[in-house]
Amino acid sequence: MSAGDVEAPWIAAQRGRLLAQRGHAWLLQGPSGLGQYALGLSLVRAWLCEQPSAQGACGHCASCHAIEVRAHADLCVLMPEVQMMELGWPLPEKAQADIDDKKRKPSKEIRVEAMRDAVEFCQRTSARGRGKAVLVYPAEQMNAITANALLKTLEEPPGDTRFVLASEAAHQLLPTIRSRCLTHTMTWPAAAEAAQWLQAQGLNEPDAAAALQAAGGRPGDALRMAADAGKAAAWAQLPRQLAKGDVAALAAFAPVDAVQALQKICHDLMALAGGGEPRYFSPADLPGKPLPMALLAEWWRELVQAARTADHPFNAGLMMEALASRARAVLISGKAARAVR
Repeated sequence: MSAGDVEAPWIAAQRGRLLAQRGHAWLLQGPSGLGQYALGLSLVRAWLCEQPSAQGACGHCASCHAIEVRAHADLCVLMPEVQMMELGWPLPEKAQADIDDKKRKPSKEIRVEAMRDAVEFCQRTSARGRGKAVLVYPAEQMNAITANALLKTLEEPPGDTRFVLASEAAHQLLPTIRSRCLTHTMTWPAAAEAAQWLQAQGLNEPDAAAALQAAGGRPGDALRMAADAGKAAAWAQLPRQLAKGDVAALAAFAPVDAVQALQKICHDLMALAGGGEPRYFSPADLPGKPLPMALLAEWWRELVQAARTADHPFNAGLMMEALASRARAVLISGKAARAVR
């Protein structure tokens, strides 16, 4: 989640607490945008650092530099290839060649071949003498075969290897994997602290506040949203535009993001219907009259169903039209409409 050279203060505080505890495997869990990857990486930096302190890695030694340039012999990073490339981690030579030659696309899950390489990595001798570390993110992107391969290593861990599993959906992990790890639930930062961090990334105060609300208080998600200027600028207008039947209101969103945006609208409408406060929008951005809870619950179920196919829709254009049409029916009439399938 961290960007630039400004570390989020809530990440630093959590790292200090975790470093004071012993254990060969940590599971960092919580919703997206709270910094699981940043915390996981900072833990392995500290574990492998040649001059660590109680607060973490020194940031200046050869080990810290090797991690900075993504070339540490004692660190194995397991991610979907898409995220490896986004975060600057090198792919295995064959995988990179296959992608360069258009033989296949970068994977969106952690590949079995990568896990096999990790198991072999765990059996090696530490190159720098500080032990070895394996960082898995997002851990829920392991399939059953990959997860079982990791489980065997967690059950019989090499004495000098430590693991960090960072997850944004820990409930999807095998119970046996969760049971082999010490679990840490990510801390939610205070709104003022998160807003200050966003401003340190270059956002002005109003944009930081707006992005943070749209992200439901999750600063990492807020930063990603703010990077998409069109999406951030249109966020507050989204419910009103959908109520007018404007399909183009979802144009800035990929299908997965569109479903998530509609889930946020539905969440806030349910909160208002129950007498609570909205999380993602200002009350002025939403219909003034509370909608029937039964209708909203039905819409929520439909959105959950839509989310299951949003990553690979049969026809993305038709799906977006159906999502917008259903949203309009809910927002303007409160009457049941045909479910999104």
